[in-house]
Amino acid sequence: MNGGLEVNMKSKLTSKFLAVVSVLVFSQSVMGQDAKIGILNPLQALFNSDSARVVQEELEQEFAADEARAQELSTQLNELREKFQQDEAVMTEDEVRRMNSDAQDLQVQLQLIQERVQTALQERNQEFLQSMQGDLATAVSDVVAEGGYDLVLNADSAPYFAPVLDITAKVTAKLNENTSGGN
Repeated sequence: MNGGLEVNMKSKLTSKFLAVVSVLVFSQSVMGQDAKIGILNPLQALFNSDSARVVQEELEQEFAADEARAQELSTQLNELREKFQQDEAVMTEDEVRRMNSDAQDLQVQLQLIQERVQTALQERNQEFLQSMQGDLATAVSDVVAEGGYDLVLNADSAPYFAPVLDITAKVTAKLNENTSGGN
């Protein structure tokens, strides 16, 4: 008896599901016949823009000394490791301790530089995103108006979409056009 009730409930749920799907399909075909949909990755649009390239170049110049120092520390650390591997068998305990201490000092210096640069990069990226929000909104509005889009979805919210729906490159181009025209 329980099995019959379960089958009956499943068939009712299946019927309701099919009815809802039918209504959705019907309403989509009637109302959305000419709907034009675009998919946008806003971060990609921003970070592929000319403005982002300018910021990137400025950051590379600003952190060139830190990058050079980090490279120098890495080289010293590698040389120290190689020397340790070569001479380990003939080294005294004091030499081993001193070499380990030197390696730790180099590692700490390297880590501090990396953390400082990483923090600065995160702050600059956040500043860039905030400063470009208005420009992004304008570029999206312009692309929507020019392309006649009825709906634009964030690429992160669409598990799959055909590449033809992607308007990210158009938004980037519009960002570049709008920001170069304003300068």
